[in-house]
Amino acid sequence: MRKVKLSMQMTVNGYVAGPNGENDWMTWNPDDEFLGFIDSHFDSSDTLLLGRKLAEGGFIDYWEGVAVSDPAHPFAKKIVDLPKIVFTKSLAESSWNNTTLAKGDLAEEIAKLKNQDGKDIAIVGGAEFVSSLIKENLIDEYHLILNPTVMGSGMTIFNSLTGIRKLTPIEAKLYAGGKVVLSYKPEND
Repeated sequence: MRKVKLSMQMTVNGYVAGPNGENDWMTWNPDDEFLGFIDSHFDSSDTLLLGRKLAEGGFIDYWEGVAVSDPAHPFAKKIVDLPKIVFTKSLAESSWNNTTLAKGDLAEEIAKLKNQDGKDIAIVGGAEFVSSLIKENLIDEYHLILNPTVMGSGMTIFNSLTGIRKLTPIEAKLYAGGKVVLSYKPEND
């Protein structure tokens, strides 16, 4: 069975975006080892999931632009080439290349994807979509990328939980560029 893997940038104090979705708080001082981590995340996946707001907010268009303007970018082409599934209740059709829409029940759609043949399934966001996946316990691996920044307010992904959810550590890694990746799986997984 395929795994659903979240890889999400966040501040040290748990914000994944500014109050209005800003990402100017992210640091970008990658070293080869960190780029290797990102590369392996995309290499181990053959499907990319994201929410409608992130898709409409420019995620897909941004990476398509980077793949054209900087063909040597370490992973832009991979993001563009991965089939993308945008979860939505409001869009009637996809306007993006290599993208389909998932409009059904979240848990049922994820179960169908996990039962298909193929590599793992990568999630990149956005905040509300990821929060919904967490609430429904649909994530098999968490790879939380802590940036050496803090903010006073912003969007979080764990605020939909009504109780405690315990996680089992897989790995913690500090990269020379300053980011820390904390990897977990749900306890009893």
